[in-house]
Amino acid sequence: MTNELKQPKYYVNRELSWLAFNDRVLEEARDTQNPLLERAKFLAITQKNMDEWFMVRVASLQQQVLVGHNNPDASGLLPNDQLSMISSAAREQIKNQYQVLNRSIIPALKKQGFELKHADNLADSQYAFLKRFFEEELLPVLTPMAVDSTRPFPFLANDTLNIGVRLKHETDKSEKYTAVLQVPTTSGRVIALPEKNQVILVEEVVQIFLDAVFPGYDIKETTVFHILRDMELDVADDEDTPNILQEVQSKLQERERGRVIRVIVNTNTSKTLMSKIIKALDVSDERVYEVNGAIDLTFLSAWLKLIDAPYLEFSKFKGYESSELSPDNMFVSIKQQDYLLHHPYDTFKPVVTFIQTAACDDDVLAIKMVLYRVSGNSPIIRALADAAQRGKQVTVLVEIKARFDEENNVHWARELEQKGVHVVYGLRGLKVHAKMALVVRREDDAIVRYVHLATGNYNDVTANFYTDLGLLTRDSELGMDVSSIFNILTGYSDQEYFHQLHMSPDGIREFIYDKIDGEIANANAGKSAGIKMKFNSLSDEQMIRHLYKASQAGVPIKLLVRGITMLKVNIPGVSDTITVHSIVGRFLEHSRIYSFNNDDNPEVYLSSADLMTRNLDRRVELLFPLKDTALRQRVLSIFQTMWQDNVKTRVLQSDGHFEKIDRRGLSTMNAQEIFIAESLSVQADVKRQEKSAQAQRKFEPINNPFLGGEA
Repeated sequence: MTNELKQPKYYVNRELSWLAFNDRVLEEARDTQNPLLERAKFLAITQKNMDEWFMVRVASLQQQVLVGHNNPDASGLLPNDQLSMISSAAREQIKNQYQVLNRSIIPALKKQGFELKHADNLADSQYAFLKRFFEEELLPVLTPMAVDSTRPFPFLANDTLNIGVRLKHETDKSEKYTAVLQVPTTSGRVIALPEKNQVILVEEVVQIFLDAVFPGYDIKETTVFHILRDMELDVADDEDTPNILQEVQSKLQERERGRVIRVIVNTNTSKTLMSKIIKALDVSDERVYEVNGAIDLTFLSAWLKLIDAPYLEFSKFKGYESSELSPDNMFVSIKQQDYLLHHPYDTFKPVVTFIQTAACDDDVLAIKMVLYRVSGNSPIIRALADAAQRGKQVTVLVEIKARFDEENNVHWARELEQKGVHVVYGLRGLKVHAKMALVVRREDDAIVRYVHLATGNYNDVTANFYTDLGLLTRDSELGMDVSSIFNILTGYSDQEYFHQLHMSPDGIREFIYDKIDGEIANANAGKSAGIKMKFNSLSDEQMIRHLYKASQAGVPIKLLVRGITMLKVNIPGVSDTITVHSIVGRFLEHSRIYSFNNDDNPEVYLSSADLMTRNLDRRVELLFPLKDTALRQRVLSIFQTMWQDNVKTRVLQSDGHFEKIDRRGLSTMNAQEIFIAESLSVQADVKRQEKSAQAQRKFEPINNPFLGGEA
């Protein structure tokens, strides 16, 4: 039966599944139930998502074709076939993006008084303002680059906007000149006009006054185009390049010059100019995408920063912060019980406070952390540096191969090293994606370990809009396991046994297999069985086969998958008992939950790992149990609330597409809004209790001093 489950008809192509996910994000931009500015943000996110997908996934497929790698994927498609299919699907999605932009977002913003102006509808005063702006701010930094026999087509950097120009000299009868110039980024993408809430794109300003750049020439045509290059970072795994930091820095420079993998150009561009650009960039027609509107929709993010209209956004929300995890109470509280944090409904501040408190605590001897992604002005980085300068042993593994965060992480690694922190620059051949922190403290002449384990990164900014789960604990077995893992990461250690943790690349896959097999055995024995999992992506073929086998045994399987899923549902005799939900809403669902019924004695695990081959086989990941019964129940309750969501949930259908739930006759259930309401309710209760306590202290009678009592 295992060979039977390998049939391509049982799997969805990974890239088509990713495009389907981005379509779900695009649906949020269309959804008029979302506030207008949030819809614009969703549209900008679809552009950013797609750019990264092209730079990595599409680039990877093109590399496979170039080197002659011709193996089919799980769905039976060869690399060339995949490129053809996803090119068509991406083209359709890009067309839909611009329909949302032109027919919905821009008209709605204009109706609210926020207008994107163009050259043909500027007032005289605006034209004069922009002329001065161009001469003072833009002209000095513009670099026109002629293209002719003596000056070849210039190198254009990745992710840049450029202007192609057709010119004719005043003395010539026919045009024969071409030039290119990069749109400057020094003044920002969106230029605010003097009139309130009116803006114009910087590339339009350049085009309006381009005559000043080419005196003596007539400009026949201009067009804006955007290019993306292959940005996959391939760090070699050999003895000839022992300094991984220098190698990553070198690769960062190299990849800026990678092959062009996509060109976006305006649909009004003439064939003459377009053919010159395409030929010069050495791209095929399949890599050129024409759009009707402003190139590169991430301009929306820049525009939104200039709009002050909170009534057009989600209402402000700040998560619950327990006083038990304040600096004064941190270690005492964790000593008494484990704490589960559900971000952003629980604020991320206690995690930051955990490190800050450890840095200042005289009884703390050492701090060890893994940093995969941190914010640009990270308070955790500052706390670690402070701890080192106070004489504590501070060790940090900075994963400098974290995709698109490489430069930021290289910067922080250098910064920490200068402050006296012992920095490990990742591992050769493996990305370290685990999220863990260890604080070693002396208490009553004993050495104890405090641990933070999580599903998400130590990024205090993204923690406000990523949903993640984290555990603060003093559990001795987990503490010993985390210590052992740091010894593996920073030294030489062949740890063969962990008390509670499971670590990839060698342990998580096998552990989940065992747990699935346990549910299969229970189902076959007539016992209660069930699997509930939540993660970002499911693309590991072997794991899908294990889930298929569980379904064949009759195990009910509920999967909450935000992004990719190569699994198919409702295949008779293969996946009848599998249901897949996907939630795309206000917050990005990032937490990973793995739960097994265990004959009505549920076991619950949290992890940094998704069910993707790279996470299970090529990354250092952690999976850890929730040992406390109350915390297990809380996570199961979180899962159930999300499963009952009927507002932001899409359900995977037999044909591979996702459909929203028909809510007719149902009470509205928006899981993220429910969690917000619960958090606000707890915060309100705490405030009432504090107010009541203050009132009680204010009116508490004092003893009569004349009777000898205390005043």
